[in-house]
Amino acid sequence: MPKLTIDDQPVEVSPGATLLDAARKLGIDIPTLCYVEGYEASTSCLVCMVKVRNTGRLVPSCGTKAEEGMAVESETEELRQVRRTALELLLSDHVGDCLAPCHFTCPAHMDIPLMLRQISAENLRDAIATVKETIALPAVLGRICPKPCEKGCRRNAADGAVAVCQLKRFAADADLASETPYVPECKPATGKSVAIVGAGPTGLSAAYYLRRLGHAVTLFDEQAAPGGRLRRETTPDELPRDVLDAEIQQIFRLGIELRLQTRVEHQPSLEDLRRQFDAVLVAWGACSADQVRRFGLRPGPHGVAVDKDTLQTGVEKVFAAGNAIRGRGLVVRSAADGHEVALAIDRYLKGEPVSVPGKPFSVRMGRVEGEELEQFVERSGSAPRLETEGDFSLEQAVEQASRCLHCDCRGLESCKLRRYAAMYGADPARFRGQRRAFRQIDQHSQVIYEPGKCIFCGLCIHIASARGEPLGLSFIGRGFDVQVGVPFDRSLDEALTKVAAECVAACPTAALAFRDGPVRSQLPILGQ
Repeated sequence: MPKLTIDDQPVEVSPGATLLDAARKLGIDIPTLCYVEGYEASTSCLVCMVKVRNTGRLVPSCGTKAEEGMAVESETEELRQVRRTALELLLSDHVGDCLAPCHFTCPAHMDIPLMLRQISAENLRDAIATVKETIALPAVLGRICPKPCEKGCRRNAADGAVAVCQLKRFAADADLASETPYVPECKPATGKSVAIVGAGPTGLSAAYYLRRLGHAVTLFDEQAAPGGRLRRETTPDELPRDVLDAEIQQIFRLGIELRLQTRVEHQPSLEDLRRQFDAVLVAWGACSADQVRRFGLRPGPHGVAVDKDTLQTGVEKVFAAGNAIRGRGLVVRSAADGHEVALAIDRYLKGEPVSVPGKPFSVRMGRVEGEELEQFVERSGSAPRLETEGDFSLEQAVEQASRCLHCDCRGLESCKLRRYAAMYGADPARFRGQRRAFRQIDQHSQVIYEPGKCIFCGLCIHIASARGEPLGLSFIGRGFDVQVGVPFDRSLDEALTKVAAECVAACPTAALAFRDGPVRSQLPILGQ
């Protein structure tokens, strides 16, 4: 029974156990990509490297036997750099997007592909829940947003972008018209309270998400009705007031206090709010430098000066967002600010380091055209983009949503390469050269294989062999031309008759994934 130490912790393991086995016995998490328990280690990814102090050598923990007296290091800055480099080398040749292009052009970073799949499956309740994870006023924005997400849609280069904005509006309108409009569950009360000055798109959005996070919220506005510039800067034709009122009412159904015709200046003053509440959000819209100084805040180039990473003003408890710090901005940008500042305030109230959400980790494939773009279009709905000022019918909405090319990764949450790349701060572009061609092989009734994501770990080959697949998978070719494929040019359906699900579960990079992908949560992995 070999006895050794890992990170100065003693452990005893069975003969033949690996350093990875020993680490897991201690509860130490060493990352692995090419190894699954029960199968022979290929030691190909080099992400599980550890250092043996006795020899000074770096070794793969999944394939190195534990020996008596070993002293092993599993987590040092040197090892972090080694793992980061190994991940960056794998990412340099990775062909696929973690998040779809539309995600990055939408200021609210809504999970657009998921919403579209839910609408195409007629799951409108799920679709509105997805939308409202990041957008509190989708019926409003579905009418007045200039559609930056559609400018980023990959299908633009083929036959017109997916009608994202109108489909968002369709889901929101259907929800408002239902007998029981969607009301999210709020977290248990935290005992903390937030004052929000301004009931425009930023203030309303912030109130919605702060209340969902369990905080008590009071909105102050000097006007007779909430909405701010949504009322001042739109006509009833552009934004019907019954739609605006109905959507705002959905926000207040969460239990938010509203104090209208209340000017925060003298009674109450900003100082009064700081004394009465645990945090204060300034969301009063565009303002002059003199107005900012009058409230005891520091002016910036476009309004209230804030730390861009925290949205704090420098005055204790006070945050600012929206046009109060931008001067001018799209309504969708103001609504997105409300969501982001709510998350920052939530961290502040919990006593955690304050920050707005960081950029999610994502490999980005870049421009796709020609045969590559044709592959995407062939696997999506063939209907042309429908241009209409009116409302979609359910049949039209399903048809239009089905035009989504599914550019996002089908294994977003299960991809270990993405998870560890974010954990170790890997830069996908560090070693990037000319990328491989994008290919999708969909000869299986349930599974899609993307060779450009494969790291040749061989797990799917071993699983198919161990489970007795008559045909199975194999490495085909030599050197840089090697790839995983089906022997004798047969189909994936013939190769994976019994173990498709097991191979998908084991694949560390989502090179093998279910055709429609799993239903996932809306929160992407944030970069380090």
